[in-house]
Amino acid sequence: MHPLSGKNLMKQVVAIPEQLGPMLKAARKAAGLTQAALAARLGVSQSRVSDMEADPRSLGLDQFLLLLSLLDLEMLLQPKSAPDDARRPPW
Repeated sequence: MHPLSGKNLMKQVVAIPEQLGPMLKAARKAAGLTQAALAARLGVSQSRVSDMEADPRSLGLDQFLLLLSLLDLEMLLQPKSAPDDARRPPW
């Protein structure tokens, strides 16, 4: 079972970068990793992991995808949900 199962991190919509940092931090902690342990796996310093969690805008796409992989997460792109009225059957 994934360490984040049943937690609010599952299927979260991220609309602004500031939402991503706390999610990454929570995922790291749920995986039982310290910043230093995650840094070693990423090949960066502990302070760099701290910076990533504080300001996810500092992440490049390659590093972001590697970070997700190490935290056993994935990114899913999909169309935004339709308004409730658009989902109602016409009858």
